Amino acid sequence: MSDSTASERVGTVETRGIEPVPDGERHGQSRQMFWTWFAANISILGLPLGASLVAFHALNIWQAVLVAVIGSFGSFAMVGALSIAGKRGGAPAMTLSRAVFGVRGNLAPTLITWISRAGWETINTTTAAYAMLALVSIAFGWHQNDALTILCLLLFIGLTLVISGLGHATIMWINRWATYVFGLLNLVVMGFLVATVDWHAVLHAHPAPLSAVIAGAGVIAAGTGIGWANAGADYARYLPRRTPAARLVAASAFGAGIPLVLLISLGALLTAGDTSLATASDPVAAINAMLPSWMAIPYLIAAVGGLLLSNHLSVYSAGLTLVTLGIRAKRTVAVGLDVIVTLVGGVYFMLIAKNFYGPFTTFLTILAVPITAWVAVFGTDLLLGRSYDAKALMDTGRGSRYWYRAGVNPAAVAAWAVGIVVGLLLTEVKTSDTDIWFSGPWSGSWLGASGLGWVVTFVVTAALYVLLRPLDRTVVREHQDQAALRNPAAAGTGGAGGDGSDGGQDGIHPLDPRTQAVDHHSSTTTTGTR
Repeated sequence: MSDSTASERVGTVETRGIEPVPDGERHGQSRQMFWTWFAANISILGLPLGASLVAFHALNIWQAVLVAVIGSFGSFAMVGALSIAGKRGGAPAMTLSRAVFGVRGNLAPTLITWISRAGWETINTTTAAYAMLALVSIAFGWHQNDALTILCLLLFIGLTLVISGLGHATIMWINRWATYVFGLLNLVVMGFLVATVDWHAVLHAHPAPLSAVIAGAGVIAAGTGIGWANAGADYARYLPRRTPAARLVAASAFGAGIPLVLLISLGALLTAGDTSLATASDPVAAINAMLPSWMAIPYLIAAVGGLLLSNHLSVYSAGLTLVTLGIRAKRTVAVGLDVIVTLVGGVYFMLIAKNFYGPFTTFLTILAVPITAWVAVFGTDLLLGRSYDAKALMDTGRGSRYWYRAGVNPAAVAAWAVGIVVGLLLTEVKTSDTDIWFSGPWSGSWLGASGLGWVVTFVVTAALYVLLRPLDRTVVREHQDQAALRNPAAAGTGGAGGDGSDGGQDGIHPLDPRTQAVDHHSSTTTTGTR
């Protein structure tokens, strides 16, 4: 049994890095994605999202529920669709992105992805540390001080490191069973929160205009699925190539959609009579204030547990992204580097720049524009029939199939760059109405004011990539090579993939088997290690 196969056991450190998983080591079923995304979204902190729909967009409860369904299910259906690349190519999302953007062209999207992921991990960690401080204060009477703050940060980061460091098999197992535990605990907390709802205000709320509903759907999509779109393949890469694509999409959409719709709807109910939850700088404390005092401990445990389930997924993906970026280290070391950055950020937030939380969140929101543009290029390329050469994904030299022009796919990078510009033109970046960092010239238009800048970014980027892709001969040649792999008989190379392991499930033909044999001890220049 190979080391990589043995490491795909619960409690054993995963030794595989970013190298594609061979077909012989694929296992599991699409329902794993259900548990993965359910676990990532059961945090009680989904409530402020629903609160914002009422406080800032003036939606009534029926509109809020509709927006929650469209935004949550829709955005995670997209996550599931992009994760098809993982089961098709067997590699993490940003590694597969080399085939689209080129070896060097992929560096900028990968760096932005890592910055965004590390930033949100820092916010998760900081929020969890505040919850833990409140927990020990109630349970033991210990008041917050610098040493206790650092101890709480270290404890949460330590738990994250253990889970994400062990890797894929352990994460899949924990996601399933922790979902039962923390899901039930969250339901109990939600039951007590329902008792505080001002039903008179809920039932007599006036409906908001259609533009507000559209904007609300955009807010929910941007705050949920879009943030995970470039990580779906990381968890689907161990699935067999024959896994039906439709089931993968459905499992992702329902796994995230069910808890999100419940939490967002409850957040909207709570805010109908009181908008404090939507404006609270510390949502953990704001929710705690709504509960009976004796519910504080189970509530805070649920809050920390939900944040942990989301954080270990993010850290795992961030480690893979660092290796793809060029960090010549094992995946476990990359995860360790990532949590060190998170620790430093948490200490800075909590002990040094206590008023920097809002501006930093705003900065991370800006990164949603280039990430959306990446989703458009990557998703369009996948839709156009992309197949992945396992050896070429790991070859970062000039001889790589994905070298294109000086390591850059001009069509993909140009479309991505134009999409970013268009998105920023429609974006206003601010921490408050009086603290505006940047205001695009079209941000006051109906599309900009409705929060649909990300939709325009997606459409423009995808359309431009479709137009530019056939114009570059290096891209055309690579496309012809893909066609030869999908239909080797027509190219005179003999039959390949005759078992139809991928065909017939999502309409994608398998790669030539020769591309699936990855020599993990090759002397070829790579950025990934086992």
